[in-house]
Amino acid sequence: MTKLLITGASGRMGETLIEAGQDNINSEVSSTHDIGKDLNSAFEGVDVAIDFTAHHFTKEVLAAALKSNTPLVIGTTGHSDEEKAQISEAAKTLPIVFAPNFSIGVNTLFWLTRKATQILGNDRFDIEVTEMHHRHKIDAPSGTARRLLEILNEETGTSYEDDVTHGRVGNIGARPNREIGMHTLRGGDVVGDHTVMYAADGERIELTHKASSRMTFASGAVQAAIWLQEQPAGLYDMQDVLGLK
Repeated sequence: MTKLLITGASGRMGETLIEAGQDNINSEVSSTHDIGKDLNSAFEGVDVAIDFTAHHFTKEVLAAALKSNTPLVIGTTGHSDEEKAQISEAAKTLPIVFAPNFSIGVNTLFWLTRKATQILGNDRFDIEVTEMHHRHKIDAPSGTARRLLEILNEETGTSYEDDVTHGRVGNIGARPNREIGMHTLRGGDVVGDHTVMYAADGERIELTHKASSRMTFASGAVQAAIWLQEQPAGLYDMQDVLGLK
């Protein structure tokens, strides 16, 4: 039985994680943390911590995890390069699963996107990515969309800085051959929609995932925590958990 710590317990995702941890027969939620409580105390006696709070809180979570030698699942997005480097450094000591999305379906989308891009390329096919989330989401594009773009960049030899265009406005001229379009939508209570489109003369292929419940992410995070308990120090993602690499 994996004993879990859930941070941000009173948030929407925290509440869902607690429910997922209680529902899984191989785990139990033995500790929670929220603003104003002592973080180090929350880590006492747990096997794995799950953090889906805010990127600026990750440094504190890493420090507490290192102090207690507790494996860590990080589902927070929007980290700076410096914050990502801190996670990588901590993973030299601790097993850490750091993923932009813990849904099994989304991780299948990652796998399919890589395979489709290997087959189609971006010489004849123009590639566009769209994502939509609820009106309260603070980072854009989403962490999931950024991971999709990373996969597309890796497989096409393009770069995020030089070849990804975020929306279009005005008299922009013809579409450059290597360009990858990124379009972010926000509104309502949308949990998360992501689409990768490959468009060529005469045909179009679309890979889409739509989430209707946060439970799909929470259940995946709990699955990752149970898996992580038996792993050596290192930086992992959900593709490792699911055996898709």
